[in-house]
Amino acid sequence: MEHMIRAALDKGSRIMFVCERRILVEQFSKHLDNAGIAHGVLMANHWRFRPYEKVQIASAQTLERMESIPLVDIVFIDELHACLRKSIINMIVAQPNLRIVGATATPFHPAIGVHFSNVVSVTTMAQLVEEKFLVPFRVFVAKEIDTKGLKVISGEWKRDDLEKRGQQIVGDVVADYIRISNDVFGGYRKTICFSCGIAHGAELAQKFQEAGINAIQISSEDDEEYRDEVLKDFAKPDSDIKILISVAILSRGFDQSDVDYVILARPLKKSFSEHVQMVGRGARIHPGKEICVIQDNSGNWLRFRDDWDKLYNDGVEELAAGQDSKPRKEPTDVQKEAAKCPKCSVVWSGGDTCAHCGHVRVKRNEVQAVPGEMVEVNATTRKPEKYSQDFKTEFYAQLLGYAEERAHNPGSAWHRYKEKFGVGPSMAPPKPVMPGLAVLNFIKSQNIRNSKARRTQA
Repeated sequence: MEHMIRAALDKGSRIMFVCERRILVEQFSKHLDNAGIAHGVLMANHWRFRPYEKVQIASAQTLERMESIPLVDIVFIDELHACLRKSIINMIVAQPNLRIVGATATPFHPAIGVHFSNVVSVTTMAQLVEEKFLVPFRVFVAKEIDTKGLKVISGEWKRDDLEKRGQQIVGDVVADYIRISNDVFGGYRKTICFSCGIAHGAELAQKFQEAGINAIQISSEDDEEYRDEVLKDFAKPDSDIKILISVAILSRGFDQSDVDYVILARPLKKSFSEHVQMVGRGARIHPGKEICVIQDNSGNWLRFRDDWDKLYNDGVEELAAGQDSKPRKEPTDVQKEAAKCPKCSVVWSGGDTCAHCGHVRVKRNEVQAVPGEMVEVNATTRKPEKYSQDFKTEFYAQLLGYAEERAHNPGSAWHRYKEKFGVGPSMAPPKPVMPGLAVLNFIKSQNIRNSKARRTQA
């Protein structure tokens, strides 16, 4: 966006940048300061009210209250999916020669297809992860909020009823967090949590506090000064706030790259765009950050999985895709169980061996369906596991990460790989990543075996 603004300025254009909320106005103003771009802020009593500057920043709320729209040549709209208010649409319609560029990761608002001519998908999430501009996710399907029988209003479950269901599993959300975060990270990392509503969020915060984990909720009921102070505190590298909870405040424009963990405790029925926005809060890269853990207590991950896989791998190909309006078939209980590892609850990423804990799942041709039960066949005579190349590469990367953490020679990872798979790695050494439970358990078992062998030889 900065490059486009500079290019427009070089041509003498007058520019307006529109943000959804005041906090985003402040963030972008700071960004332009760092880039050395002079600008003004169209906001009542703002210290940077400079209407003479060629670049102006305004919030969507400010534009709604203005009697007339400033005369500009180009408008950049951030978080376009959330900014298409009546005032913005009127501005587009009233000035047909106005050039407008919208930026959004989720261009699924129905008005976008009406008022915008085309979409430019410059890259995909998969490509950004591969190029190390985003971190990969490790998704755990945890205890789920029961949505069966809930009333639906405007396409989503009724919030009051959903909150009551959410409050029934507050203890499970906390227990899942303690288990998963200690399993993956060996402790608690900076976390954000999305709740069903304010009452649900307050109860989550209380239960986390009772477990000795400092959790704070921010909501629409708080004054802006309090929210800003909490966000400023949470942004500190040494913040004592471990978990920040909200219903929707954190889903748009929250720009904090050191978040390692996202809890989804807010079920969504149709709003795929909101799901993407919530998950995306943890995707930003940060020094020392290798993955983002998603703890899904909402059922959203499996509910939107097909749409997510397409967006993640292919990007956006059309504006009127309707991802936020189409009904989705709810996964069955059997499908939900089959989608996750039965030992650690991480979502299967391919192959028959869990990349997180090393559990080997029963293959389909080794299971017989009989009335009322599933029976494993020849469980004790399983053929040797055939590991996928992706699994081997990930395992090697974690072995290298283990060696790096302990300042061991990288060659030790090569030898451990050979101990695991029978031959040395055929691929080039991948970038080291944090070792998961499967790798740690393997190394522990090998150390015990080698120790016993040395004692026997002695």
